[in-house]
Amino acid sequence: MTKLRVGLLFGGFSGEHEVSINSARAIANALNADQNAANYELLPIYIQKNGIWQSGEVAQRVLVSGKPFSCETNNSLWQFPPQLNDIDVWFPILHGPNGEDGTIQGLLKLMQVPFVGSGVLGSALSMDKIAMKMAFAQAGLPQVKYVAVNRSQVWSSPCVFPQLCDQIEATLTYPCFVKPANLGSSVGIAKVRSRSELEAALDSAASYDRRMVVEEGLVVREVECAVLGNDQPKASVVGEITYDSDFYDYETKYTEGRADLLIPAPLAANLTAQIQEMALQAFIAVDAAGLARVDFFYVEATGEVLINEINTLPGFTATSMYPQLWAATGVTFPELVDQLIKLALERQG
Repeated sequence: MTKLRVGLLFGGFSGEHEVSINSARAIANALNADQNAANYELLPIYIQKNGIWQSGEVAQRVLVSGKPFSCETNNSLWQFPPQLNDIDVWFPILHGPNGEDGTIQGLLKLMQVPFVGSGVLGSALSMDKIAMKMAFAQAGLPQVKYVAVNRSQVWSSPCVFPQLCDQIEATLTYPCFVKPANLGSSVGIAKVRSRSELEAALDSAASYDRRMVVEEGLVVREVECAVLGNDQPKASVVGEITYDSDFYDYETKYTEGRADLLIPAPLAANLTAQIQEMALQAFIAVDAAGLARVDFFYVEATGEVLINEINTLPGFTATSMYPQLWAATGVTFPELVDQLIKLALERQG
């Protein structure tokens, strides 16, 4: 039987480069395990932090070591390794900008080869928090109150910026969360409790992105649900994240021992079913495909469930929430990787 050649695309030109390497290592192990080894041939393709594409020995070295690699070559940004022509299906695991925002998906679509995950529209909608919130609102999914902000309002005349802050304070109550619209893994997010902190956080977020959101802070439990499928997606069990830090920032998310995952989440059955149904609605609302992790706020005091965001290329290490949720649902890590590749082939048709 001829093996399918899987192009594992990782690294990338974003602040989540190292996270991508860790995800790729876990996927590579799954492709070399059990029945997958008989069905698939792994072709790792590594994108350096400077955007240069590498294959062969360099890509394999990064997978084995888990450490970024960079060298100056004669290759240009538009010169791809010849092995790309041998790939039957792509498995991109590039987190953050230039990886899960529709850019790489557009390139892969032009290559006319199937790939794992959402297409251009689903990726772009889900990456931009403002566009995502608009899609959720259209689908009737409840959310926390927020204000959308442009960089031009922040870095503006001395008259415009105070008016913006006045508008935010009139709409939301403190504490608030200031977030760049197009960064993942909690990068650039700040929790603010006063006017001076709001002004500083907006200025900082504007250095990351030209679009931002300011969200009202609530006392909530943070719960997540994984989705798998294309036109008939399925939802996993629900998990909960607990932590001692002020909020689930980058350091808390990626420092061992700083956060705990409770799977399944200690929730009533009817509440779990509601979250699962909302996760599927969110998946469809943004036209996602293959995989996604949908994050929610459960306001225990009122019984409300509010959608926070959808992540179309979530962390994919053996200890990440997405594969752990499916493991608790009865799908092992190697089986999950296999199903995602089959879904990519199905979507290509």
